[in-house]
Amino acid sequence: MSTTTTPREWKLAELAAEAGVSPRTVRYYVQRGLLPAPPFRGPDTVYGEEHLLRLRAIRALQARFLPLDAIQVELARLEPEALRALASSEPPAEPPPTPTPASEAHRATPPPPGTHWQRWELAPGLELHLADTADTKTRALAERVRALIQESQER
Repeated sequence: MSTTTTPREWKLAELAAEAGVSPRTVRYYVQRGLLPAPPFRGPDTVYGEEHLLRLRAIRALQARFLPLDAIQVELARLEPEALRALASSEPPAEPPPTPTPASEAHRATPPPPGTHWQRWELAPGLELHLADTADTKTRALAERVRALIQESQER
């Protein structure tokens, strides 16, 4: 009776598939110093368990919206046990977004077909679109936003 064991070494494509990233990402992480360089053996270069653990830890930290620079610092300070625990942790489930007054307003009934829109360029790269059916309060808000941007540009 034979028992199957998880391989302790992987070729680049195998490691990438196991970690759920592309081979290009693995190479990039090695280049950035997030992963140690594997011992080079030409076409027989293999990656070890530490590489897989670090890739999984990187994914867990990315799920927390950390940038790569912060992830690199975090990985450097982790002890092997902490790295293993982080790598085996499930990424936190994202809670559903909490409605805010702005998002509730966005969910308002869409304007009727044939509504015309005014396009205001508030600043380079920033536009505001205002429907001709907008109520007085919404128009006043749009005018206030435009005035605030004009004031900030005059300073």
